[in-house]
Amino acid sequence: MSKDIKVITIQQKLELFSDVWSPKIIAELNNSYVKLAKMKGEYVWHQHDDEDEMFLVLSGNLKIELQDQVLQLTAGQLVVIPKGVQHRPVAVEEVTAILVELKSTLSTGNAVDTKDKNTTHGTWI
Repeated sequence: MSKDIKVITIQQKLELFSDVWSPKIIAELNNSYVKLAKMKGEYVWHQHDDEDEMFLVLSGNLKIELQDQVLQLTAGQLVVIPKGVQHRPVAVEEVTAILVELKSTLSTGNAVDTKDKNTTHGTWI
């Protein structure tokens, strides 16, 4: 059983992709995925009706717009967006982050207009 336990080097995983707003799964934790994401520009306004979402910024400055406030996160900071809270991540320059979400969480939540955004649970790298 312990042969399946692997050390994950985050920087090596980040070097495997360049696309933004397309989370990559790097591990499983209980009923959740641990994902790496690169973000740049504005994402869509959305909410996750049944799941909380955690953002841990690794590099850059991430703004998360809420209906009544704007959160500013820098490297080393995290925030948990509770289920049902409408939000929109915005990154003027590229941001790298770890996301922890239930396996059922779609990246675009309940958003109707996803334009060019990748609606996904994430892909493994």
